[in-house]
Amino acid sequence: MSITLNLIFKRSLQIVGLLSVSSALILPAAQAATSKRQVVKKSHAVKVVAKRVAVPVRKTATFNLKSKRRAVVFAAAPARPSFGKIAGLHGSQDSLDLKSSVALVIDQETQEVLFSKNDQAVLPIASLTKLMTGVIVSNARLPMDEVITITQDDVDTEKGSSSRLRVGSSLTRGELLHLALMSSENRAAHALGRTYPGGMTAFVNLMNAKARALGMKGTRYVEPTGLSSRNQSNAQDLATLVNAAHADPMIRELSTSTGYQVAVGDRTLQYNNTNRLVKNPEWEIGLQKTGYISEAGQCLVMQTKIAGRKLIMVFLDSAGKLSRLGDAERVRRWVESQPVGAPKISAAAKPVNG
Repeated sequence: MSITLNLIFKRSLQIVGLLSVSSALILPAAQAATSKRQVVKKSHAVKVVAKRVAVPVRKTATFNLKSKRRAVVFAAAPARPSFGKIAGLHGSQDSLDLKSSVALVIDQETQEVLFSKNDQAVLPIASLTKLMTGVIVSNARLPMDEVITITQDDVDTEKGSSSRLRVGSSLTRGELLHLALMSSENRAAHALGRTYPGGMTAFVNLMNAKARALGMKGTRYVEPTGLSSRNQSNAQDLATLVNAAHADPMIRELSTSTGYQVAVGDRTLQYNNTNRLVKNPEWEIGLQKTGYISEAGQCLVMQTKIAGRKLIMVFLDSAGKLSRLGDAERVRRWVESQPVGAPKISAAAKPVNG
């Protein structure tokens, strides 16, 4: 009996031992498996969160990229170089340090050249063209009170420039001429040529014929506004034109008018002179005209009186809008600095060495 109990007790101890060993082996494995599942879940959770964060980041990056592309598309294109710059005329230096690549100053009464710089260079002349337009219209003695209507033909297709004279606007020939000479109004100048007897072809032919009659051998016109770069001339020819136009009282008055109002339908439009020097009391200007297209640069011609001398000034292909006026000021100060009664004033451009 006791022997039997001892065997049962020993067997029980063996079974308990085996169960303990099994538990020791199975529990860590189970815990490890559980831990592994938790790690996997945590890792998966991190990836999901990372994806959720990454989405807006990618959108932001995409948006920035699009913004950069837009910036490239809408960035202002560099200005087209002028013909003078392409020809290297901006490299010419002169004693007055002018910013215009072409300049000419002559005594109107004696025709003496006081200053010259590349004065034979033939370049686009932009709205200086309108000075010849004014000469042709004035010489024709057409009725200045005749009403002319702006049409689609007068809209600029050369440069796409804007105008406050809408299609359908009606003004008199005199008003259009005033705006063309004073404010360089392109549609006004085009309408003057379009409505000329014989039409635009006849008008342009007269412009070129007048240039030849004045001895302007380096000048050519293809239209009356100056928007075309094929309207070309040189400083010598333009000085001749200024001298001829100055003989016309109407052109003198209209080109130097400081401002002008026109009634167009139910609107009243205020126009001002494109040359601010006409309002400057230090200047006595008898005739002027400005011009600009990218191919011509900033241009200016004037008849003025300085230190008792009547002078004609021509500035072509200036680098900036104010530079042409600055050049005029430099010339004026230079002329005023000359000794009284000096027999001759002279200055010339000097080529750049090398």
